[in-house]
Amino acid sequence: MPFEPFFYFMRGIHGKLNNHGPGSVYGGQDYQHAAFLRRMQKEMRQDEVLDVPLTALNVVVFDFETTGFFPEKGDEIISIGAVRVCGGEIQEDPFYSLVRYEQELSSEIEILTGLTREQLKDAPLLSEVLIRFFHFTQHSPLVAHHANHEKSFLQHASWKLFRTQLQHRIVDTSFLYRIAEPSLKLVRLEDLCNHNDISIVNRHHALGDAMLTAQLWSIYIEKVNQLGCKTLRDVYHRLAR
Repeated sequence: MPFEPFFYFMRGIHGKLNNHGPGSVYGGQDYQHAAFLRRMQKEMRQDEVLDVPLTALNVVVFDFETTGFFPEKGDEIISIGAVRVCGGEIQEDPFYSLVRYEQELSSEIEILTGLTREQLKDAPLLSEVLIRFFHFTQHSPLVAHHANHEKSFLQHASWKLFRTQLQHRIVDTSFLYRIAEPSLKLVRLEDLCNHNDISIVNRHHALGDAMLTAQLWSIYIEKVNQLGCKTLRDVYHRLAR
């Protein structure tokens, strides 16, 4: 580990080792969690997935519900949902967890997500949920709708909690529908689902949105495949034109 990250890692441990309450990061099992994540990230080989046929590629489609849009300004993840998609087949072993949040939720977030402070105040800590999430994902590429939102929160949490840079490849569903239907002006998840005759169920629920996004992914890998994009490398080359 380079000196600077190691310095901040040790400073974080020193400051929090004896204060392992709901808001603390390190302590007890979290040492093992951080070691697991760093080992997994070190072993990851992103280039290996670029030439796997899209119709055979294993990905994890995921979604976060959050308290806002800016993790660097204090907004937090309050639930995580994910589902594996093998080729175009959605698997039946999804991941879902609430995340502890002890502050008051805004009325807008309560109405949008259906979550309440009572549900979140005794939920697992984010560090615990993320480690379970990474055990679920392993080395698979991650897929999300408007992935910059999820990516920014995941990068922020990986560094803040584990002093580890996120190494997972994250693919946005827009990469596919921009190729398959370049004149399509739809952006919202529900609009794209309606466009593709996908029934909208559990919208603005992390697992519900992950399931909707997984269905979109399955549809659009077939569409781009028919246009000659057989792999992620083909997708990136087409987008770069």
